[in-house]
Amino acid sequence: MKSQARKFRLSGAAPLALMLCVSAIGAPLAAKGASSTDAAARAAATEARMTDDERITLTLGLLPSARGDQPPPEGARPGAGFIPGIPRLGIPALYETDASLGVTWIMGARGNGGTQLPSGTAQGATWNVGLIEQGGRMIGSEARAKGYNVMLAGGINLMRDPRNGRTFEYLGEDPLHSGLLGAAAVRGIQSNHVISTIKHYAINPQETGRAFMNTVIDPKALHESDLLAFEIAIEKGDPGSIMCAYNATNGGQSCGNKWLLTDVLRGQWGYRGFVMSDWGAVDGLEYALAGLDQQSGFPIDPEPFFGEPLKAAAQSDPAYRKRLSEMTRAILHAIYANGLDAHPATIGTVDSAANSQVALKVAQEGMVLLTNPAGLLPLGPDVRSVVVIGGHADVGTPVGGGSSRVLGDEGPSVSVPGVQDGNGPFAGMINQDYNRSAPLAAIRAAAPNATVKYRDGAYPAEAALAASQAEVAIIFATQYQTEGFDVPDLSLPNGQDALIAAVARANPNTIVVLETGGPVAMPWKDEVKAVLEAWYPGARGGEAIADVLFGKVNPSGRLPVTFPATLEQLPRPELPGLAEVEPNFVGTGALGQKLDVDYNVEGADIGYRWFAREGKAPLFPMGHGLSYTSFAAEGFSVSSGKDGLSARVTIRNTGTRAGAEVAQIYLADASGKKLRRLAGFTKLDLAPGEAREVTIPLEQRVLADWTPKGWEVARGTYRFVLAKDALADGQVAEVNLPARRLAR
Repeated sequence: MKSQARKFRLSGAAPLALMLCVSAIGAPLAAKGASSTDAAARAAATEARMTDDERITLTLGLLPSARGDQPPPEGARPGAGFIPGIPRLGIPALYETDASLGVTWIMGARGNGGTQLPSGTAQGATWNVGLIEQGGRMIGSEARAKGYNVMLAGGINLMRDPRNGRTFEYLGEDPLHSGLLGAAAVRGIQSNHVISTIKHYAINPQETGRAFMNTVIDPKALHESDLLAFEIAIEKGDPGSIMCAYNATNGGQSCGNKWLLTDVLRGQWGYRGFVMSDWGAVDGLEYALAGLDQQSGFPIDPEPFFGEPLKAAAQSDPAYRKRLSEMTRAILHAIYANGLDAHPATIGTVDSAANSQVALKVAQEGMVLLTNPAGLLPLGPDVRSVVVIGGHADVGTPVGGGSSRVLGDEGPSVSVPGVQDGNGPFAGMINQDYNRSAPLAAIRAAAPNATVKYRDGAYPAEAALAASQAEVAIIFATQYQTEGFDVPDLSLPNGQDALIAAVARANPNTIVVLETGGPVAMPWKDEVKAVLEAWYPGARGGEAIADVLFGKVNPSGRLPVTFPATLEQLPRPELPGLAEVEPNFVGTGALGQKLDVDYNVEGADIGYRWFAREGKAPLFPMGHGLSYTSFAAEGFSVSSGKDGLSARVTIRNTGTRAGAEVAQIYLADASGKKLRRLAGFTKLDLAPGEAREVTIPLEQRVLADWTPKGWEVARGTYRFVLAKDALADGQVAEVNLPARRLAR
């Protein structure tokens, strides 16, 4: 989804701000809405009563801002998009807002902000399905109380390349992990009678050349990776809408790709909601025949294809007549299934304290302790002097750029010009913004008896001198990611690697806090005493970081993505198109420009799967994460029953602190084929000495091969590993399975 400010700039004038508030987080409204069967029946009955003008009204998304000398559409609210309602039939207007991390800032046009959840990678690092659903409930309630009933959320694209500028928006690199967590977020949002999308269907590997890039991949590999994430999220989350991607897949633009939208989504999966385009991703009327139901933000496209051209086609061509009815029913289905008509989105009130507690909890659980070899962390109450260096830690924590940007009511504490010309039309959307949760203040509060000083880190020599005079040095290192641009490599920008090395030489007790959108290289890893990955930690990020550093919270995050040791370890060491494509937030290129990228190199073996296949050792594999306590597992077994496959294991906290462990179960051998696939996981909070036996369902499609006839499990022995991370050894359990085809 393109940035809100981009839309306002394109339209020529920002809308009047609305003072909107928020309802309390945890209180979803009554039941979700009608059952799928009832919603389908109601949709068919309503559609039969509609005129063609009313039908095309639902299929064409407007921009809520003014365009040139035109006023905003009547009834519109500042946000991502607007679809007028049809009062005579009781069909509500659709008010759309970005995105997965909260109700977005849109350059302050609405007059207020929203509660900022941590980045998608931080949410993925929690491995906590229940917590992610709670986060979805919170941001869904904010959207509803601010007058919106559609959230363009649910980002679940898998990390095929860590340089992708939207890595921070997504949940990880594994289809089961992203599918389950993505479904949880959707369920939470939709509990508020707010439609959630999942996006960007079905593969969105990079931002470079995103509007004209063609991803080339075998359908079997796509089904066993990116498509599996969407399949699981749709099954378990039932999103009202799917947003298609900008790029092409195997030659067809994603929003006009019949194989993706009709053959797979509708035909194989039986999806009943509607498919909306990304903003500016529609090139022709024929996208309707391919399976697209709604042209979103049409002023960004060449023309309103789903307006009068669609009506004319429907009145002269039976194929378009049939599709217009289907498109309308799909949109109505989502409205009725989520109760938008019975529960109008109205202005509510905010429980800011309760909402921020959810953001704090997600940030705390998403922190990943990467290294702590000497046990310097957690810092104790006897620490006497601390120097905090870099990362604008004196004012806040970083926020990712583009359409997912969420900020509080007062806007950013600092805004650093981004990668585009500061006079460009979208510069404001890609500036490096920081929220107002300052780690420095939180560290001072956590260590009231210590002297805590700050240096900005602009000069390594000055920072090293300050570090030499302190007992502990804490460096905040940042990597900025934004929609529209990829990062060129995995180094920390602005000389931060050299800064860390200089400080580490000056102070043997140097701790690095990474605030990154995704993986980065760490040439200094063995020279520092601890590394904490904090990601973009959201509205209460500063406090969450201090809570973990000083032991108020035991770190329980586990990496949702693999950190490569070098770019040479990746399937494509050079980012395709980076040298040829001019960076452009809009994503368009010269007329006829094309960029074909072959993803058959790794196929379905994304991230840790690639490293396992190639026998390469990454810097840190997915699933890695340390704790201040210790855990042991016993009695690991796997069995097959009428309800499918499941594992049983007892997890014990063998340390002296309360903490949470993530039990990760990987398929290691599939009927003689060596591989690694996450098959199931759960997270357990345990008191010191506490033990708990758990049963973990295992995803059978991870064991199967996808064929045109469906998922097929080969006869044989399947070996599973209960491991600390995706590439580690661990306890082994086996099960013998007959050949079978999995039911759809």
